[in-house]
Amino acid sequence: MTLAPLSPADTRAAIDAGARLIDIRGSDEHARERIPGAINVPLDRLRDLQCDGGPVVFHCKSGMRTAVNAVQLGEAAGGAPAYILEGGIDAWRQAGHPTVTDRSQPLEIMRQVQITAGALVLTGVLLGMFVAPGFFGLSAFVGAGLVFAGVTGWCGMANLLRVMPWNRRAAA
Repeated sequence: MTLAPLSPADTRAAIDAGARLIDIRGSDEHARERIPGAINVPLDRLRDLQCDGGPVVFHCKSGMRTAVNAVQLGEAAGGAPAYILEGGIDAWRQAGHPTVTDRSQPLEIMRQVQITAGALVLTGVLLGMFVAPGFFGLSAFVGAGLVFAGVTGWCGMANLLRVMPWNRRAAA
């Protein structure tokens, strides 16, 4: 099933006409920034979505997750008219529509993984160059972990970061 894309302006009109806006991003992303009135139903909880038959507009950050998962989203809509916010919340914001931002919330887990992995690789390279070549192993270990995460879909670093004290509020 192909879901029709809606521009931010058309999405605003659909919402004003009664469409429900469903944010399929993770709860950590939704807590940090969201479109007012959007309901957070992450991809892994789509089976919990209850549609009343009215139109539904799905959105993510950039439109990639919604496009890749269009079939699953259409099925979750249960026969209701379903659409995708083209360009996601990024396009919504760029079009001048309001978002609710809570900078007190932690960064999204994947951004934390990118920062941590990058810092560990850089540290391993610098220590390997200036202290002892054995420190290159740190960079290799992080690289292997990222490859493993990409292949299996399981990221140990993300799971570890998710239970850190600064992330507990967003997960609750």
